[in-house]
Amino acid sequence: QVQVVEFGGGLVEAGGSLRLSCTASGSIVKISDMGWYRQAPEKQRELIATISDTGRANYEGAAEGRFTISRDDARNTVYLHMLSLKPEDTGSYYCTAAGIQRGGDGFYRPFNSWGQGTQVTVSS
Repeated sequence: QVQVVEFGGGLVEAGGSLRLSCTASGSIVKISDMGWYRQAPEKQRELIATISDTGRANYEGAAEGRFTISRDDARNTVYLHMLSLKPEDTGSYYCTAAGIQRGGDGFYRPFNSWGQGTQVTVSS
């Protein structure tokens, strides 16, 4: 099993910045894609950004231009640096990691793991 844990959420004033981090652990052979999703109150979970193992980043919607995704493969960690935060950025932020893990039987198999989420609240 590959576990994913997010860090860095909190309360910030509008216009402020915040950096989220997410670390994957377990019997990881390779992490291919990592990403961040957001779920605002009473709304569906939406994709914020993804980053491939080659470092190619993709942004969706309101994140583009204000958020930056990056990764540190030596630490199996992905970051989301958020600038100029707005009250509508409030929500639970979830990290995902996908790749190849080594099972207890020694065989390699794919994984796609989600974190429990970290809360970001932007006050007006």
